[in-house]
Amino acid sequence: MAASTQLAYRTLKGIGIMDAAPVYEPLSGFVRPEGNLRCSAYSPCGRYFAWASPERVTIIDPSVGNVIATIDAENVFELGFSPLGTYVITWQRATKDANGDATKNLKVWRAIESGDEHSIVGQFVQKSQTGWNLQYTPDEKLCARVVTNEVQFYQSDNLSTVWNKLRVEGVTDFALSPGQTHSIAVFVPERKGQPAQVKVFIVPQFSSPVSQKNFFKGDKVQLKWNSSGTTVIVLAQTEVDRSGKSYYGETTLYLLSSSGAFDSRIDLDKEGPIHDVTWNPNSKEFGVVYGYMPAKTTIFNARGVPTHNFPLSPRNTILFSPHGRFVLVAGFGNLAGQMDIYDMERNFHKIATVEASNASLCNWSPDGQYILTATTSPRLRVDNGIRIWHVAGGLIYSEEMTELYDVTWRPQGINQHPLGDPFTKLPVPHASATAYLSTKKAPVKPAGAYRPPGARGQLTPLAFKREDQGGAAYVRDGAPGAGMNGFGKPRRREVPGAEPVEEYLPPGAAPGGGREAKKAREDGTDNQPPPNAPTGPSPDRNRSRGKNNGGAVNGNGAAPKQVAPTSPPSPPPAPVAPVDQSAQDKKVRGLLKKIRAIDELKMRLAGGEKLEDTQMKKIQTEDAVRKDLEAVGYSG
Repeated sequence: MAASTQLAYRTLKGIGIMDAAPVYEPLSGFVRPEGNLRCSAYSPCGRYFAWASPERVTIIDPSVGNVIATIDAENVFELGFSPLGTYVITWQRATKDANGDATKNLKVWRAIESGDEHSIVGQFVQKSQTGWNLQYTPDEKLCARVVTNEVQFYQSDNLSTVWNKLRVEGVTDFALSPGQTHSIAVFVPERKGQPAQVKVFIVPQFSSPVSQKNFFKGDKVQLKWNSSGTTVIVLAQTEVDRSGKSYYGETTLYLLSSSGAFDSRIDLDKEGPIHDVTWNPNSKEFGVVYGYMPAKTTIFNARGVPTHNFPLSPRNTILFSPHGRFVLVAGFGNLAGQMDIYDMERNFHKIATVEASNASLCNWSPDGQYILTATTSPRLRVDNGIRIWHVAGGLIYSEEMTELYDVTWRPQGINQHPLGDPFTKLPVPHASATAYLSTKKAPVKPAGAYRPPGARGQLTPLAFKREDQGGAAYVRDGAPGAGMNGFGKPRRREVPGAEPVEEYLPPGAAPGGGREAKKAREDGTDNQPPPNAPTGPSPDRNRSRGKNNGGAVNGNGAAPKQVAPTSPPSPPPAPVAPVDQSAQDKKVRGLLKKIRAIDELKMRLAGGEKLEDTQMKKIQTEDAVRKDLEAVGYSG
């Protein structure tokens, strides 16, 4: 039987631990601590959970909730464990002693001691809170930390003596690889016109790197190893975009092998920043979200060759499930919070799209069947809480909290949670999810672009669609095909769905009219017959001409030509009078409109929405409106 999942959260009022699916109840036997609790953490192995109060660090067994150890460490601001939970690492704010020397504020303790006193295994001066923790190899044999121009290695049980040193001039960051072979990637930023460097070494063979990449545009990097420790992704970033295209600087992506087999830059086919890059837990592929919005999401194999492209959409996050079967592509932060879930085993079939608005945190559960989203402080101090979604897209659990600072799943291996078919039997939503959905307003469909009456009720024309929705690509003004005529003037505006209108041209006028035709139309001298006018010559007009020309000759002194009599024109069709509705029909329609508005307000009230006083009074008029309908003879 698979183990149950668990999550822990830290709020303004204290720390809580909750058993997740299917019970969603607080951990029995755990007494919730309250007060000013600055940090908390599970051990990577999942055996321990600890939190720091102003006086001490408390360690518990998260399986039963009882306290198993306490460490007398005051004012701890950061807390962490070694990979197997043997050591606890604490960080305090840097201070100076009576002699003006910096105190050793980074301390390593044994997590569990046979006696009451916890011994300090080692302690260091660590001024920066960024990158404060030691990095351990997965077997805990070695640990390392970066100092000026070198990375120092220690044996984990003896931190008083440096075991080995990796000397690299200007090194600022490094990452130890997981896996059986111990490798280290180090980063040297640009300086004095020299390019940035990323070098990969085998521990402890530090004489020469097995792989190396030099590049410009690299002020800082993110080093991401795959779970097998064979390949590292280098996401290089600059603080300023010198081309002026982006406020957030420039980003580039590189791939290096720990064996030196290859190193390359990943070419991305859409301009813009790289929003996120993540390895699949199977170590065989990774996903990248990149480009200006709507962004593009692509899956690459371990050699950096693209294998699958997702549709363009406003997204900036990609997460693979622990078993590597599902992938989540989402848009958080300044985006709407939509999450697309895909099944990679079914040719990237899209399972569902979830609306997780205002989410600032998102993680897969260890069993790969649930997704945790949370709105946390200080990013947002309102609507804080957690939501748990099933991989099929349904909301399973919801809880509102006051100033939620952090929430995390208890780490568990996939061997504890073999993945079956999560769609065979869908879980029943918790009562909290049902209550939350009942109060949530239905999403309002955006109005979209204006469409004239003649084009309404039809499919959206391509002219109104974005490029990622299947519309035509944007073409700037003046470019070929941009809708300009040969003289640089815009064409006549065409309304989708409307009948084309032909422009009237006076006799002998060129198409387009020109200034003379326009002036003639404005002055009424363009000889254009009025609508429904007889097609023959006007007698009054002929008499006027004869009177002006002496009645016998035209302007050239010649007799006027005789005009053959024409048949009288057919009279124009009589206009059809519009059928006016009776006053009774209009009254019925007005009363039915009121009934529909009252029914809508009653539904909103039943859903838990608070209505205004005027809206409540409108609901109370329902009986009177129905009596009026009966009085006019309406039966529906």
